[in-house]
Amino acid sequence: MDKMPTIPERFQIKEQIHQRQYLVNGELKNWEGSTSEVYSTISSTDAYKPTLLGSIPDMGETEALHALDAANEAYGNGQGVWPTMHSRDRIACMEQFVERMAEKREIVVKLLMWEIGKNLSDSEKEFDRTIDYIKDTIEAYKKIDRKAIQLQKESGVYAQIRRGPLGVVLCLGPYNYPLNETFTLLIPAIIMGNTTIFKPAKFGVLLIAPLLEAFQSSFPKGVVNILFGRGRAIAGPIMKTGKVNVLALIGNSKSANALQTQHPKANRLRLVLGLEAKNPAIILPDADMELTINECLSGTLSYNGQRCTALKVLYAHKEISKEFREKFAEKVDALQFGNPWDEGAQLTPLPEPDKPDYIQELIDDALSKGAKILNKKGGKRYDNFIWPAVLYPVTKNMRVYEEEQFGPVIPILDFEDIEEPLNDMAESNYGQQVSLFGKDVYALAPLIDTLANIVCRVNLNSSCQRGPDVYPFTGRKDSAVATLSVYDALRSFSIRTFLAFKDNELNRETVEQLLETKLSNFVSTDYIL
Repeated sequence: MDKMPTIPERFQIKEQIHQRQYLVNGELKNWEGSTSEVYSTISSTDAYKPTLLGSIPDMGETEALHALDAANEAYGNGQGVWPTMHSRDRIACMEQFVERMAEKREIVVKLLMWEIGKNLSDSEKEFDRTIDYIKDTIEAYKKIDRKAIQLQKESGVYAQIRRGPLGVVLCLGPYNYPLNETFTLLIPAIIMGNTTIFKPAKFGVLLIAPLLEAFQSSFPKGVVNILFGRGRAIAGPIMKTGKVNVLALIGNSKSANALQTQHPKANRLRLVLGLEAKNPAIILPDADMELTINECLSGTLSYNGQRCTALKVLYAHKEISKEFREKFAEKVDALQFGNPWDEGAQLTPLPEPDKPDYIQELIDDALSKGAKILNKKGGKRYDNFIWPAVLYPVTKNMRVYEEEQFGPVIPILDFEDIEEPLNDMAESNYGQQVSLFGKDVYALAPLIDTLANIVCRVNLNSSCQRGPDVYPFTGRKDSAVATLSVYDALRSFSIRTFLAFKDNELNRETVEQLLETKLSNFVSTDYIL
């Protein structure tokens, strides 16, 4: 870039955030140890220079184990205040939290832009969507609780069936949605009665700081513990103790595998994982060209392609491939690059300093094996960005075909027989979603039936995405473990548990007294409005 545009005053970083507090056992503790600086790849000066945003504590095993002790004590082998609390009281705590969180919208949105380069519109959407997600989770939890107040009877045995907590949850979120996707793990885990240890992602870490007080004041001590530092230094020691009941992670399968293997009692560990994907688009000969191009453009390059749900490989039928490639490449070059707050910015700086070099490696590898860059701007370098490169023809021996690029490079393959992309998907390590473009129902019907058994979401004439949050979000093979959605996440972080009693006079009288006296939070028929 030539000269940096003036940064609007409301988006300027006027004071660095040197975060020195962390949350353990209900206390905002002060950190006196070593720290790590947090930089943005966005420059605030005319001559390019990364911007120092602040710093965070560089914590390790000692602090990790203190947080684990706090979470275990709060759970208390299921006897703690939080896991035994009445549903309405847990809801009240969560409602208080979301109200206080909403007050921090402006600073969190600003930090989303600076820390991870997400444009203003998407940063605002991420915050607002997270608020909506919490409110929707509360409503879904109420519905689960309402269903649980009913007593069932089968073969002379009564039962009241509820969903109970699992124990201590270690929560690790991703940098691309450091608020929303992290909270789709953390919030359902908390409201179901679990206690938690949470470490923010490497990028998008400072934006958690304004929320510490809201967590501290809204929940009983030890329910939410928040640490800062490197994942290996914090998560590893926690897992080795065997005292974690759930590993909740959105990120890389290598990290997930490494953490799992450190737990000494794997059969006791529940996994809730959102991992990589290599979601393809399959473009049939009768696809609506304009719609397909627009959806593929959004699917490949929303937030610069840094989404697990991004379209990461495009299969175009030979009959329409040339037209698609030419028009698509032209549209890619017409996108607007700028800083996150610039009006109309569709492409923004990459938050990982080494990501442009990695994308360049993929491009160079593909070019050395016969691919060409179809768009004129493809591969053009800025200090903190590399222009999306549309690559064709792509073959299976290229890194860009095999690896999840998680950035602005788009491989295109031709196909003539539909079995070609289907076989590639079946052989892939991943199985999250697919986008299918076409109109002929006689061609679409068998394809949908097959694709639904290879991936978990088939998007018809639409780009891949996670939302709406009420729909299940999961994947096959190395793409996910467990299912997340407003409803499914509550199930993922809980287990069915129940009181059973034979139908006789003693038991009927006893249960009636339990209900009348309201001494038990579990044995209850109270209806939560």
